[in-house]
Amino acid sequence: MIHLVLGGARSGKSRFAEQQTLELSVIQGKQAVYIATATAIDPEMDNRIAQHQSDRGDSWQLIECPLFLADTLGEFDNNDVYLLDCLTLWLNNQLYAVHEESRDQQAQHLQTEIDKLATSLTSVNADIVIVSNEIGLGVIPMGESTRLYVDYCGWLNQKVAEVSDKVTLVTAGIPLCIKSNNE
Repeated sequence: MIHLVLGGARSGKSRFAEQQTLELSVIQGKQAVYIATATAIDPEMDNRIAQHQSDRGDSWQLIECPLFLADTLGEFDNNDVYLLDCLTLWLNNQLYAVHEESRDQQAQHLQTEIDKLATSLTSVNADIVIVSNEIGLGVIPMGESTRLYVDYCGWLNQKVAEVSDKVTLVTAGIPLCIKSNNE
């Protein structure tokens, strides 16, 4: 089962996704595994990561995966329940990995990585809750690289939603189910 949880900044999406993952792990008697994509690029991000770790406590196994998600997904087994937080940070890491390339090369890299991720998700034989930011509800950004990022975030979310069994939008801490193949 793949459950995509979308929401804006500080919407409550990560907290909701953590709760969903923990509930599944308890019900199924499995370990909760947190796949972290964030990288501590500055002191403020370091503090955010520390806060997330503190909020989660010690009951989680941690896998840090800032870039190679498709490969990591291939290693998942049905003995654990996984939480992937978050896709938009992973996409940012992908963009930064090729930031010195041309715009066309950046776009090709992002598309390739998104396609690899979606393909990997279709063959995962485990429960996974995936967090991603919904950033397409705002104004169109002014900068070229920011527009590229926003465009690919939207396409990434669409691709993952397509292969997901369930999609939940969280806003103001309130979850709204927008797709469910189980009902």
